[in-house]
Amino acid sequence: MTTSRRVADRKVARFERSALKKSPKKGYPVGLFVLGFFVFVILGSSWFQIIRTVSTRGIAV
Repeated sequence: MTTSRRVADRKVARFERSALKKSPKKGYPVGLFVLGFFVFVILGSSWFQIIRTVSTRGIAV
């Protein structure tokens, strides 16, 4: 086995040991405020698009 292969195997083993020690986080990966903000932006932009489309085509609501 070459030296570079041994070094690579040692690094992989060290990484796998450290990865096993970390516990998974519970909850949302992003904050609830950020998630709410994105939902607000997406829904708000879709409502504005619907209103703009209806008003430019002259369709009675």
